[in-house]
Amino acid sequence: MSTFIRDPQFQGQTKEKLVSAHANKLVEQAIKDHFDHWLSGSPDLGKQLIEHFIVKAEERLSRRQQKEVSRKSATRKLRLPGKLTDCSLGDASGTELFIVEGDSAGGSAKQARDRKTQAILPLRGKILNVASASAEKLRANQELNDLMQAIGCGTGENYNENSLRYEKIIIMTDADVDGAHIASLLMTFFYRQTPKLIENGHLFLAMPPLFRITQGGQTYYAKDEAHKDEIINEQLSSKTKIEISRFKGLGEMPASQLKETTMCPEKRNLLKITVPNLDCLETNSMKSKPMTRLEVDKTVDTLMGKKT
Repeated sequence: MSTFIRDPQFQGQTKEKLVSAHANKLVEQAIKDHFDHWLSGSPDLGKQLIEHFIVKAEERLSRRQQKEVSRKSATRKLRLPGKLTDCSLGDASGTELFIVEGDSAGGSAKQARDRKTQAILPLRGKILNVASASAEKLRANQELNDLMQAIGCGTGENYNENSLRYEKIIIMTDADVDGAHIASLLMTFFYRQTPKLIENGHLFLAMPPLFRITQGGQTYYAKDEAHKDEIINEQLSSKTKIEISRFKGLGEMPASQLKETTMCPEKRNLLKITVPNLDCLETNSMKSKPMTRLEVDKTVDTLMGKKT
């Protein structure tokens, strides 16, 4: 494949690898569908091709004296997670990755999304609780590895803002207790592994409605019981029948309503995830005493169930 890219970025001084974030999207958009079609029709050749890639990857890793990297890790670096439905925009600016729970919600989100700017990554249920998990379990967790592979920025000291594949990372879960738990696990993961992602304002929480309220030709959406009562008491007439329905999950919400209430930038409500006063020092003031990083860490450990 021959391509021309403006302002390319390469890895290291030897320039052995192109690392421009938008280049990955351009290549994927050009070959992914055709390659997937070929693989489905030629599974045996596909297995041989994968084995060839693995061997070559191991040879490169050996030459670079990186024997600690496993074959599985090397293979994952060659492509994005298969369950990721990417957007078509080549640059990270203006793009969004929606992290959703399960294939059902993922299917509705794929129909509701803006294909140009919005990508979808479904997760299988509740992810690993990184506040109490060992480093070995964290490295072996496929769901979290796929998540970071899709985001592209790396973790810990290896975090690279320039490699971030999306401008906004949006956690979109059901508006119930289980959804809140999944969102908490994800926020804990990002706080532990990519704190700069939060500090730089990239992490958001979608606020899907819990109720749909209809009276006549008007439809209202409420985020919780209190909001529902407020709408009924202050905005609706008692003379006309009021119909109230509760959403059981994002997967059961029609794509048109999911787009209108949760994914459309002009109509949705997003909550930016922040850690206030993360880097400040302790003070002697008794009023609004700021939290140190250590205190924040201890709070996260307590809330997420780590034994101390």
